[in-house]
Amino acid sequence: MSSGGAATLAAVGTVVLVGNPNVGKSTLFNAATGARQRVGNWPGTTVELTEGSWRLGRGRTVRLLDLPGTNSLLPAAPDEAVTRDALLTDAAADRPDVVIAVVDAANLARSLYLLSQVLEARLPTVVAMTMTDVATSRGANVDAERMAAVTGVPVIPMVARGGTGVPELAEAVDAALSAHAAPIAPHLGDDLEVAITTLEPLLPQRYPARWLALTLLAGEAPPEIPAELTVTARTVLAECCCEPIDSDEDADILIAERRYAWAHDVRAAAVSGSSARLTMSDRVDRLVTHRWLGVPLFLAVMWLVFQLTTTVAKPLQDALGGFISGPVADAAAHLLTSIHAPIPVIGLVHDGFINGVGQVLSFVPLMLIMFILLALLEDSGYLARAAFVADRLMRSIGLPGRAVLPLIVGFGCNVPAIAGTKVLANPRHRMLTALLIPFTSCNARLVVYVLLAGIFFGSNAGTVVFAMYLASIALVVGVGFLLRNILFRDLADEPLVLDLPPYRRPSLRVLSTHTWQKMRGFLTTASGIIVATVTAIWLLASIPLHGGTFGEVEPGDSMLGAASSVVAPVFAPAGFDDWHAGAALISGFVAKEAVVATISQSYSMDAPASHTPDEPLSQSLRDTFTDSSGGHAMPAVLAFMMFLLAYTPCMATLAVLRNTIGTRMTLMSVALQLSVAWVLAVAVFQIGRVFW
Repeated sequence: MSSGGAATLAAVGTVVLVGNPNVGKSTLFNAATGARQRVGNWPGTTVELTEGSWRLGRGRTVRLLDLPGTNSLLPAAPDEAVTRDALLTDAAADRPDVVIAVVDAANLARSLYLLSQVLEARLPTVVAMTMTDVATSRGANVDAERMAAVTGVPVIPMVARGGTGVPELAEAVDAALSAHAAPIAPHLGDDLEVAITTLEPLLPQRYPARWLALTLLAGEAPPEIPAELTVTARTVLAECCCEPIDSDEDADILIAERRYAWAHDVRAAAVSGSSARLTMSDRVDRLVTHRWLGVPLFLAVMWLVFQLTTTVAKPLQDALGGFISGPVADAAAHLLTSIHAPIPVIGLVHDGFINGVGQVLSFVPLMLIMFILLALLEDSGYLARAAFVADRLMRSIGLPGRAVLPLIVGFGCNVPAIAGTKVLANPRHRMLTALLIPFTSCNARLVVYVLLAGIFFGSNAGTVVFAMYLASIALVVGVGFLLRNILFRDLADEPLVLDLPPYRRPSLRVLSTHTWQKMRGFLTTASGIIVATVTAIWLLASIPLHGGTFGEVEPGDSMLGAASSVVAPVFAPAGFDDWHAGAALISGFVAKEAVVATISQSYSMDAPASHTPDEPLSQSLRDTFTDSSGGHAMPAVLAFMMFLLAYTPCMATLAVLRNTIGTRMTLMSVALQLSVAWVLAVAVFQIGRVFW
């Protein structure tokens, strides 16, 4: 990957970050480059290569790549294969110039095992030792100089979250770039070393010879390597090894034992003190990961999050919404009237942008508070425990433990969640997980839940929103159980191997970065979609269906009213056969961010006909659901929310779903979502109206 200095600021080389999941690679990447890369606290944060520029000093800049976390260079999943391929590509010119091996000082044995494999790639290597503060707090003192002497590569102690050690790491990388010296590979025992030396002259030059020899000896050679070389490797190993080797599994275990023995020797030489004492994280984990208490505790925490969000955000939301619909709307109307703007233009600005976009903007305080609370849970380390607690539930529907991670991401946004199914090695597991992700309730749906729950359920709004997320989990499990027994009967169970990070005091810098990323993503995505949608809705509502003037037609007589009226009767059994609801669901098929804007916009345009212009949106919605449900407004609203939860998330989700599982399965997925959504909505209303 070398790239000569073509320009002053051109990268003089490529440096890659390699390490186990959750050792602080992404945090180190951000500290080095200043990039706002996603910093997570559970494995799988980095699914693809992330690139940035890093200024080392002396005017030298390198290209820095953050590779996916892996526990071995013999990958068990596609994301781990990305790391292996980046280090061991068969084109020598494409290999990195320097490798930064990120090791966890608080969990050295595991990190050193991976380091032993990295050193066998024979690339210039620098060790970035993170979590030194955590190791010290546990009573273990790691001597970086002693470790460097034993491993033969520079070791830089760091606290990546605070940026400590980054300048020293830059100096070490700069020196490694200049020296370009290959490290000494770990000694794995005389017998294995003889076997490796015997095999190396026979191997093709596509990969580092020592690494390829060891993979052949372990029976894990890349598929393009001739089969006769594997046979030769078995013969050589049998002749050289002092222990009986009866199978590839025996050879693999032997090599792993030798690597761990090397890791143990390095640790023994570099670490003083003991880290075996029970830590506070261990004590807390006995409770939060308890077989029976873990799930109730997680549900209680999430209920508290939603309750705090709705309670704290409500007055802020009302104040911002009142400001937009009051002074801002009045000023815009006065300005447009004073310049004699055409009626259609006034309608677009007032009914579309101010009422539609303004209604969504009023939810900024709510989303901000929600993102802050979730960032606190994530940065503290708690959300990793949530994935662990959910594992047993996922395995009951045939999903491997790793499927928990993209499903959790789905509660933020379905699009990256479906893309994240690539971490699953089995294509059948990927397909089932991708089919279930649309039933996870994304952030865009949350805005609608809060609007309706706040209007119809008052002080119980937080509990109702929490119940919608419980319903989402139940849907994932229920639909997963159904699909498992119909289409995926042959799925094998797989355990979850998950690294639980120690609990940490949340960093203000990380919290602010994380929250800003989320808010910027929400506003960027929502703004583009909503502006386009409200414009389209306004155009449809301005086009008369049976004669009249453009922009001066009653919404019920427009193209929008006609299209919504065609859809609305389908929802009569669910209690919301009204054209406003139909229009909102149509726009929601494009993007859920547009639902609230469409609701607000449709009532604003409808005001002259059915409501006074100053009548609040809340009263308009109460009247609509009361009329359409025959007086059973609350079950009708719950039915609407349930349909919103279960039906097609958005067009972007469908696009990535099609790329992941194909057109035929995507169409089946849409049919499944619409069917489940309609059945649930009807059931909720029909049962609910008996009690309300």
